[in-house]
Amino acid sequence: MDEMTQVRELRAGAPAPDRGRLAAGRTRLTETARAGGRHQVLWRRREFVIVAVVAAVTAVAVTVTVLLSGTAPGSRKVEPASTPNVSLKGIRAAQLLERAAELVEKEPDSAVPRADQWIYTLQMSESPDPGLVRVLGKSAIEQPSWIRYDGSAMASRNPVPKGQKSKLSITKMHLENGGEGDDRSPRELYRVLDALPAGGRQTLTFLREKNAIADGQGATQAESDYTEISVLLTADVMPSKGLASLYRALATLPGGTVADHLVKDASGRRVIALSYAREDNPKSGESMADQWLLDPQTYRIVGMRMVQDGKVVGGNAIAARAVVDKAGERG
Repeated sequence: MDEMTQVRELRAGAPAPDRGRLAAGRTRLTETARAGGRHQVLWRRREFVIVAVVAAVTAVAVTVTVLLSGTAPGSRKVEPASTPNVSLKGIRAAQLLERAAELVEKEPDSAVPRADQWIYTLQMSESPDPGLVRVLGKSAIEQPSWIRYDGSAMASRNPVPKGQKSKLSITKMHLENGGEGDDRSPRELYRVLDALPAGGRQTLTFLREKNAIADGQGATQAESDYTEISVLLTADVMPSKGLASLYRALATLPGGTVADHLVKDASGRRVIALSYAREDNPKSGESMADQWLLDPQTYRIVGMRMVQDGKVVGGNAIAARAVVDKAGERG
């Protein structure tokens, strides 16, 4: 079965998920979340850098490394890790990504989740809404969420003031086979990733032929390639070889830069910052960039944020992720 062809056919004519289209909806996303609306995703998730401002809050504080091998079949549990001494002076984006690809492709994969299992994710806001912080009485805005592997349901906890207990809200969904428009289930994305060829150029050719994400009007080939890759990089369940393929494909694209030192994410963890320049409004001269956050030990992605003129303006850090048997469990 050719999953990518099915995805392309099911979403023919849909607008490309560029940030310009998403930016206008940031305020609506915030207000919807405060009103208890469901957490939206895009193919599964182009809004990765935006949704943190609508975070649900829990009393959990963790600093972890994401997506290490699980301790039991079907489990992908996160474990604490110390920060290694990493030299980033003078390293180019392509060099970093090749180093990352070589490391992650050697990692054994845990068992693929069952259709009825849930992916638990705890995210922390990289740039929390000050108003939300005041209302909740907390400086660290955390967002626990769950999605069934088959995409048939999602769950989250709504923001509540400090000292109150948040209620688990479960929403029935139909993310597979185009049932919710642009949304896709973790299972569908896993199948796409599992089918990627090993080489970077071959992966680009594969993605261009399938063209699952419609090209934006006037977008260059490199911009379209980046959009395809960036969406897949946010998948909830990531096979090691599939991630290595994406890294190698990304390494062929221009515009990437690596910070020459480790930076701190929202959880206080020191991470590698890999940036790709973007620009929403050329007339204003605003400098925009996507910044991918990589764990310096595993080279797995542990967050993404949007940077404007050198300042973090949105995004989140993944503090924990695990496969669990029911919504509300944390692994």
